[in-house]
Amino acid sequence: MNIKRNGSIPSARGPQDYFSGTVRIDARFNASEPARVGGATVTFEPGARTAWHTHPLGQTLIVLAGTGRVQRQGGPVEEIRPGDIVWFEPGEKHWHGAGPDTAMTHIAIAEALDGKVVDWMEHVTDGEYRG
Repeated sequence: MNIKRNGSIPSARGPQDYFSGTVRIDARFNASEPARVGGATVTFEPGARTAWHTHPLGQTLIVLAGTGRVQRQGGPVEEIRPGDIVWFEPGEKHWHGAGPDTAMTHIAIAEALDGKVVDWMEHVTDGEYRG
């Protein structure tokens, strides 16, 4: 058993290469081998979002607070709220973030395949974000 105490891992800012706007990453976790799951609690300020990306084994988001947006490539921009659970299929190109006027916090969970958890792509344009 391993308990990571709240506040024992410093918050990190979401890197500008992979996020637009102000994003804070907290409570990062990674399981030890042979397990391969990891994740974090991520807070997006209004209008902030990820770049387009995929996960080799998919990703689960659990919305904790606020109102957010998600989109898979070719699909509509969808609103997400606390209690919603979003599943992105392996290799499904997508983005997620806050609504335009409200911050959003979610837990993001993904598994590594051969040590890789995510493939980052281009930034989401303002037009794509607005839907």
